[in-house]
Amino acid sequence: MKYTTLPTTKVKVSKICLGTMTFGEQNSEKEAHEQLDYAVDKGINFIDTAEMYSVPGRKETQGSTERFIGTWLKKQKRKDFIIATKVAGPSPGLSYIRPNLGFTEAAIREALDKSLNRLHTDYIDLYQLHWPERTVNTFGVRNFKSNPNETWRDNFKSVLTTLNKLVKEGKIRYFGLSNETPWGTMKYIETAKNENLLRPITVQNAYSLLNRTYEIGMAEVSVRENIGLLAYSPLAFGVLTGKYLKGTPAKSRLALFPPMRRYKSAEAKRATQLYADLAKKHHLNLTQMSLAFCNQREFLTSTIIGATTMAQLKENIGSIDVTLNDDLLQEIDEIQNLQPNPTP
Repeated sequence: MKYTTLPTTKVKVSKICLGTMTFGEQNSEKEAHEQLDYAVDKGINFIDTAEMYSVPGRKETQGSTERFIGTWLKKQKRKDFIIATKVAGPSPGLSYIRPNLGFTEAAIREALDKSLNRLHTDYIDLYQLHWPERTVNTFGVRNFKSNPNETWRDNFKSVLTTLNKLVKEGKIRYFGLSNETPWGTMKYIETAKNENLLRPITVQNAYSLLNRTYEIGMAEVSVRENIGLLAYSPLAFGVLTGKYLKGTPAKSRLALFPPMRRYKSAEAKRATQLYADLAKKHHLNLTQMSLAFCNQREFLTSTIIGATTMAQLKENIGSIDVTLNDDLLQEIDEIQNLQPNPTP
């Protein structure tokens, strides 16, 4: 395994982070523990989850991912692992989680306490705001449009103040953002600076060969402000394994959950075929080439992988041993130029 540090800290984290949103939906508790054991054996010390998981979100399974991790974690040496989780932003469809979704102090405290209980721990290493409260492009939406009926008002200072209190209380060590924009990220950073408050250290956004929108504005923020990317969906819901090129496998995520079609488009399929051909040309596995691409970005802190089978997990973790040379990276850019970011 290769390691880096969480920005602005001395906390060592694996360059590959174990994503867990399938725990409780596609994976049983036993399977979840098997994945965790294998990942740790391969050097992974960074585990990411969220209060709303498993995915897709359902009342019946909400919190199951944290519970599965918790029953495993209480048998481990807690200090050996970096645990990241997230507090849900407002969403009408997720009111079953809590009636007070959002980032008021009361909402964050309630969410955090419930996560701590499910995870069987008394602190979270990295606590993240899952998505913004304000109107913003998230989860594959293009072309920002303002909402004239928006009720959100600038609350960056109050959110930061709450998170800083939780750091002082020892309930969280650090905090980060997720599904954020350059404007939102810089507002948090500048507000923290102006108010002499601790600032977010990471941003968890989608990033893959099919979605490099992070490079348009966020990558510069990452480099200049030292706020690292935690790349989620680096395989675009499995599309970048190539398994959908000849149809939709029966037990695949896109077969089981048709609404989750963010990465299933004609443009994505064409680009994936080109990347598959390129990987074959260089005697590489498409999955590992896709993950290795993410692993090598200068603005990346960790690539979040996810799997439903042990075979997938082993393949994903194995990508850490793959290095793409400059010529191959140039060929990847040439493919991207044909259809930049076919899936936002």
